Amino acid sequence: MASGQRIRSRPAHTPGSTYLAYTPNGKQLITVGVDNFCRIFTTGSTDEPVTVDDCQENNTAIVAGNGFFIAGSEDGTVCKYSLETNKLDEILVRTSLPVRDVALSPDGNWVAVASDEIVVKVVNTKDMTQVQYLREQGRAVKHVAFDLSGSRLAVSCTDGNIYMYSLSSEEPNMIKKVGGLIKSLESDAEASAKVLWHPDGRAFGAPTAGRDIQVMSSDWELQRAFKTGHSGDITAAAWSPNGGLLATTSSDLSLCLWDTKTQELVKKLDDLKATVLAMAWHPAENILSYTNNDGELFIHTDIVPAEHVALLAKPVQPAPFLHDPSEGSIGNATKPQNGARIDLPERRHRRARTPDSLDDILGPDDALSEDGLDDFVVDDDGAGYAPAINGNGKRTNDHLNIHSPSGKRRTYTSSYLRPQPHEAFQPGSTPWRGNRRYLCLNLTGFVWTVSQESTHNTVTVEFYDREFHRDFHFTDPFQYDKACLNEHGTLFSCPPSKENNQPAMIYYRPHETWTTRADWRTSLPKGESVTALALSDSYIVALTSSIYVRVYTLYGIPLRVYRQKASPAVTCAAWRDYVLTIGNGPVSSDGTCTLLYTIENVKRDELFQTEDIVALTPGSTLSSVFFSAEGDPYIYDSTGVLLTLLHWRTPGQARWVPLLDTALLPRLAAGGKQESYWPVAVANHRFHCIILKGQEKHPYFPRPILSEFDFQMPITGPKDAEDGERDVDAMDEDSDDEEGGGGSSRKKKEAGDEVTALEHTHILTSTLHTQLLSTLSHTRPTQTQKAALAQLEVTIDRTLLQMLGLECLAGEDRGMKAFEIVKLMRDSNGKMLDLAMKVATRYGREVLREKIAELAERRAVGLDAGDEELE
Repeated sequence: MASGQRIRSRPAHTPGSTYLAYTPNGKQLITVGVDNFCRIFTTGSTDEPVTVDDCQENNTAIVAGNGFFIAGSEDGTVCKYSLETNKLDEILVRTSLPVRDVALSPDGNWVAVASDEIVVKVVNTKDMTQVQYLREQGRAVKHVAFDLSGSRLAVSCTDGNIYMYSLSSEEPNMIKKVGGLIKSLESDAEASAKVLWHPDGRAFGAPTAGRDIQVMSSDWELQRAFKTGHSGDITAAAWSPNGGLLATTSSDLSLCLWDTKTQELVKKLDDLKATVLAMAWHPAENILSYTNNDGELFIHTDIVPAEHVALLAKPVQPAPFLHDPSEGSIGNATKPQNGARIDLPERRHRRARTPDSLDDILGPDDALSEDGLDDFVVDDDGAGYAPAINGNGKRTNDHLNIHSPSGKRRTYTSSYLRPQPHEAFQPGSTPWRGNRRYLCLNLTGFVWTVSQESTHNTVTVEFYDREFHRDFHFTDPFQYDKACLNEHGTLFSCPPSKENNQPAMIYYRPHETWTTRADWRTSLPKGESVTALALSDSYIVALTSSIYVRVYTLYGIPLRVYRQKASPAVTCAAWRDYVLTIGNGPVSSDGTCTLLYTIENVKRDELFQTEDIVALTPGSTLSSVFFSAEGDPYIYDSTGVLLTLLHWRTPGQARWVPLLDTALLPRLAAGGKQESYWPVAVANHRFHCIILKGQEKHPYFPRPILSEFDFQMPITGPKDAEDGERDVDAMDEDSDDEEGGGGSSRKKKEAGDEVTALEHTHILTSTLHTQLLSTLSHTRPTQTQKAALAQLEVTIDRTLLQMLGLECLAGEDRGMKAFEIVKLMRDSNGKMLDLAMKVATRYGREVLREKIAELAERRAVGLDAGDEELE
């Protein structure tokens, strides 16, 4: 419905971007624009507005309190003006780059400043020296918004994420990173990604990439969405003062009013002259004011039609929840102490297409998936979505949940051992949780699917780097259950369907091509299904239920088909020309199957390792397998240990080396934390994962943030620091007299910690050096790789030199260990041995210095200290 007559604008500013704000009491409306003055309009008055001169030009944001207002401009200046004197009060803060948004806390004491700088500044409006800095976001910030309590600030970043900060303590703390909700935008774009806190304080809304307003509760659950139907990006939105109405505007030059409770359209104006950039409801009257990019101000009285005006008179209305958080989730199951499961009656139904009961599948938290969250997926293909899941969900991938009781290995007490093969799984995939699951999660992005009853799924592919790739989604009638994602394309597979007589299929969709149609599908023989998929820059690999390994080129040419020796197949991974496959092998004494792996170069048709053992501890299972960004194989097991495979290009020489034991992380050492880690990738010598709190075993929606940990090889236990004290008890023997026993003990412990740290650095750097050296000896090295290898060698020798200094400091009786450290030095040019002799001389270790000199002479003629048998 269009307006009956055009609303006349009021003169405000020179044509250009214009913004506005009401004072909390509603008596005044202030506007700023591209010119160097501000305008103050009095509500209900037809008089000319008051002009505040000597303002900055190109203003980009404004907020107002009772008695003052604050404006930010492109020159990075944030100024406070008095409404009593109508003059500049003070400059609160400056930024080196243009200001994009400002937000005022409800009490008027703090103003948050978003700019093209990465850091958000929160400045006290009464004392500009009090400043808090929000640093967690990695790119420029477009919008900021305080909640009604003023204790939380939502930061809408240009990377497409919302960073939620708590400001209730002296130091700001980021409490949540919400991804996949807002669109990635340039900081100067007219489109909006601003968080809209609902007046009841328990939820917020935000414009999505699908031009809707998605509501999220304060416990991070997706609630209802306003399907605006705008044909352009949303440029501004605002809740009415009581939250009963929502106003939205778009670049399609339309303005819509929505009933918050029903999400129904109340009124629409589709004859706007220019794009609206800012909107504000009057705090008490039926007035909506807005400014556009043409310098105009519109004060729209009686904006809400008479038949709906009663909505404005009501007290604060609840946010549009699917389920009110204060009432708890509907359908939650409880577990009695005896381990039996109790479900509410609505959960007791049978699935239409599979024999297993939903009661046996759903976890106690699965009420989250029955909330109609499929509104969150953008329906840009016009397929439509079911309003809510009705119980005809998907078969759970219990085989992926290796931590669940059904996934544990069991032994039998019968007269013979029944083999217990390891369950197959797809790396990076999660089991169904209600009607949603992730098909793939890695450093490129993530693929997730939503079940739309029994007819089809909707698949969404999102990328972390949205400047390089565009997100997409599609209706999936084949119901893909496995996926892989990299920089070049997305790979899917679906199981065979007996109902439709449809065979299993593999589908590949490249991200960029120079032809018009490059995606392809291929069907597997009847009765054969895909067990695991892998995708590299060069090949596609599929393990199948017929124990075949099928290798394709990226554009669908079958290249290899052979039967896997280790069976049943478990999983696979690929990187460039290399393929790693894992299957079940011989049965061990407890009835479990030993896992065997094979690595081959597909291009050369060459096997590097064949049917070698995957080193797992008894009782543990394999959680994930992948190649690192540098091209080395890694596995992660159910005990939380990350292992890499050294010397894997040399047949018979491969060995599994632990680079991180998450159970020994310092964050867990103090106790009290209950968390686990879901593996994602290894890149730049860091382990990337998702932290799972409590009893969670898999990540869920909304998409969690990635965490990363440095490698920390398990070489010492938590009590080894005491051993370190004993190792250095000869140091500073006179400390007891000078500082007392406490000082001596403290110095010993510090020295012990330093020794432990150096020992860890040495073994880790040596392992990384071996790993890189093996790679360079079998490939054509780049200059960057050569430089990295040389740097690792320098780090090893420098670490050993530091260890030598500590041993010399410990006393003369540590000479044997000190000389052993020297012999470990690589010292390609002899400089390190010279430095080692200087260290020995400095501490008066003449015997050690002579030994080092002899070693230097032997190395000069091509011998080492351990080559006596050559004499």
